[in-house]
Formats: sequence, structure tokens, C-alpha cells
Amino acid sequence: MTTAIKNDRLKKRFEKWDVNGNGRIEKSDFEAEAKRIIGAFGEDPASPQARAVKDSFVTMFEFLAGKAGVGPNGALDERQFTEVIEAQIFQEGDAGFARVVRPTISAIVGLCDTDGDGEVDQREFAKWLNAIGVEASAVGPAFQAIDVNGNGKLTVDELVHAVRDYHLGKSDVPLLGK
Repeated sequence: MTTAIKNDRLKKRFEKWDVNGNGRIEKSDFEAEAKRIIGAFGEDPASPQARAVKDSFVTMFEFLAGKAGVGPNGALDERQFTEVIEAQIFQEGDAGFARVVRPTISAIVGLCDTDGDGEVDQREFAKWLNAIGVEASAVGPAFQAIDVNGNGKLTVDELVHAVRDYHLGKSDVPLLGK
């Protein structure tokens, strides 16, 4: 896959997070994504799992906004967003994904993991993908592609690698939704 695919997916990520369509991503846009995911599980927004998801999204935004020089209460335009993601995540490889993306995926797994085994089964994964707008028909194939050890469960590591590979244009597993 090409850099063009990576850039296209990053553009789509920006558009998805720009909830109000104003051409800028603010902390409230990240909070809205967390709220959609929390709502998909019918979780009490005050529960520890829901707070962890919201906090992880806020922390990710504040880190990126700080690195982009707009501060935790600022806003990122598409160019700033692309540049900071490129510098802080893509250029850093696994270390960048571990530092910036993994805490959010880990918090979402904590929310999704309704049976408490530390992993996400296909039913739990389907709720997550539904919350972010992925077509129901794509869930099974996506789950199978991500479940690299074939145990019927997704670990945080498998999910981080799937997000990384998707955004780097190495995988077509749908992880953005509409």
C-alpha cells in the first residue's frame, strides 16, 4: 500500500473526529468519540471504565495539541493534525503507537471486555465497531484478520497492531467507519 492510502486514512480520521465539521479538532471532538463508544455499551458515564475511556481520549488530544503547539484547550486544523500524527506516531513506529494510541485502545478494551477476561470477543468487538460506524457485515472479517493467534479473542496488542497497520496502509481491515 502507498503513502497516498496512509494520507487518505489520516484525512478520514480527521474528518471523523471533526464532529461539528468546523475544520478543526478540539478536545470536545475527542470527548464526543469517547461518548459514542461508551454509549454503544450502555455504560454509565460515571463508571470507572467509562471514565477511563473518556480520560484516555482527552489525554491523547492534550498530548497531540501540546506537541502541535496549540495547547490543551486549543484546536488542530487538518495540517497541524496530520503533521503531529506523522511526527508523534507514524515516525516513531511501534513506540509512537504505544505511547499515544495504546492507552486509548486499552481503555476501550476495558470497557468492551464485559466478561472480564482482559480480551475482546467478537460480540464485544462488534459493539465497538458499531459505535464508530463500521458496517455490521465487516465485523466478522475484521475480527478474523486481527485475531492473529486465532484464539477467538483480541488482545490490546493485536488491536494496537491492527490500528497501526490500518493507518500505515498495510491493512484494509475497516477501522474508521462512516
